[in-house]
Amino acid sequence: MKTKILMVLLAFLSLTVTYSCSKLEENVLDEASVVGLTDKQQAEGIIAPVYAKLEDVFLHTNYFALQEISTDEAILPYRGGTDWGDNGIYLQLHQHANISSDANVRNTWNNIVTGISRSVTAINSLPTNPDPSAKLFLAEARGMRAYYNLLMLDLFGLVFVKEDASETSKILRGEAAIGYIKSELLAIEPVLDNTTGPGRITKAAVWGLLARLHMNAAVYRDVYATSFNFKTEDMDAAIDYCNKIISSGSYNLAADYFSLFNDNNHNNKEIIFAVDQRADLNGHNRMAYFSISGDQFPLPAYTGSNGTDGPSITSDFYRTWVNAYAPVDPAAVDPRFYKQNLPQVTSCVDAAAFNMNRGILRGPQYGLKRVTTNGVVSFVKCPDGKMQVDKLFYDTRSRPTLPVDFTEQVDFTIAGSNYNTGYRVLKYEFSKTSVSGRNFGEHDIIILRLADIYLMRAEAKLRKGDATALADVNTVRAARTASTPAPALPAITLDLLFRERGFEFYWEMVRRTDMIRFGKYEGTWTEKTNTDVRKRLFPIPQTAMDGASNLPGYLVQNASY
Repeated sequence: MKTKILMVLLAFLSLTVTYSCSKLEENVLDEASVVGLTDKQQAEGIIAPVYAKLEDVFLHTNYFALQEISTDEAILPYRGGTDWGDNGIYLQLHQHANISSDANVRNTWNNIVTGISRSVTAINSLPTNPDPSAKLFLAEARGMRAYYNLLMLDLFGLVFVKEDASETSKILRGEAAIGYIKSELLAIEPVLDNTTGPGRITKAAVWGLLARLHMNAAVYRDVYATSFNFKTEDMDAAIDYCNKIISSGSYNLAADYFSLFNDNNHNNKEIIFAVDQRADLNGHNRMAYFSISGDQFPLPAYTGSNGTDGPSITSDFYRTWVNAYAPVDPAAVDPRFYKQNLPQVTSCVDAAAFNMNRGILRGPQYGLKRVTTNGVVSFVKCPDGKMQVDKLFYDTRSRPTLPVDFTEQVDFTIAGSNYNTGYRVLKYEFSKTSVSGRNFGEHDIIILRLADIYLMRAEAKLRKGDATALADVNTVRAARTASTPAPALPAITLDLLFRERGFEFYWEMVRRTDMIRFGKYEGTWTEKTNTDVRKRLFPIPQTAMDGASNLPGYLVQNASY
């Protein structure tokens, strides 16, 4: 069986979605369109929309914004007083001042609800399909329903239980929600295999999600608690599931850290579960261009492919790197921080070899210089025909005297909100074969990878007082041998492990969840002083509240909103 589910099959199922949380239903509008398809093709056409919604959940302005810009890791100011204002939603998100009409919160909710809805549709449709593949697809649909609900639980504190499309969903919170997700994942685990990933649910993906569920169970049971009770049985379960993945021998830590985020990362053996965005699956996430400058052009073939001067890292997060390695520059000692691909001087580079620097970008930036001659936009070339790499200025922002020189300072003041403020992150690689260079990303977006399994096991051990936690942390640090790996840590504490997770997973949409679990989310950082524990959950969108208004008491808004 192919490991890819061809998205072209979506054409055979025309779908409409009702976002109301009380409905969660999806209707097939044109069943005649499936006439002539084999049973297997119909089964693939039913499961494909379930996975397809992941791309929308993980859009850079949806889940990424909620998980990163709400933390000490990322900040998105009102750039130059003209860009990324968006009615203040990014400022509110960073300051924990969300409102229920926030478009990013609403869109993330809607996309997760749609994913649940599509899963329910598949669960109801696949049992009657006689093809042998339908049994596996049915298990995957249940697994995806559990995963979408895990996202819902983490962000909004509830899950929707629905077996039939005609039913009104049952809402669960706390222990009941944990139990439901756990039971669903355990039920499908025997049916799955480990040959169809990483873009589909596998046994290892289930083990990893169960480990993640148990690691965060203390939070999900009592999300506003002053301190969390990490039960021994949860830590033991997390360790057991991590052991299953590590001992399976199916996954390896990548020697080159940034290869995990290349546009051809689908077959990277560290990745366990991911959003499949290969070109033939019509991926459209823009993780690569979101943070970098509007005058950074990553692809010589596309003069319109550039950044947006979006989020940058906070000085607070940057200082964790500096403090960890002082007096040595973190770029010189930890290969996860930065990878230089371009010369930082005026030079000539062959177009085929042009590749932007990766990781955390600081200071003056060099790259392709775009010019307009007689109305024609092009990049400057050297006399030998190679691409000229030169110091960049904000020409696209009509500020040609402002250099693209990223500063550590970034905040919501006028000075701190300029286009060049804040160190930027280019972790995911630009697609080298995209039809537009900007609107499509072929890299898989990582949901689970082996390094997370090692560090979850380390954390579970540490919370039990097991000194062998240090070995797991150092295993990950030592694995990045494509360059000199980060030095081994002599000791480990929960605070050091939290710091280590920041180094390993920055920009990977786990920071908010980590901060809450480690008791850091009510801290103070750049432009954020709110210490209200009730901001650990996001508001249920007002549109969802309105949609459920015909069922009094059915959907209750989260506290403080």
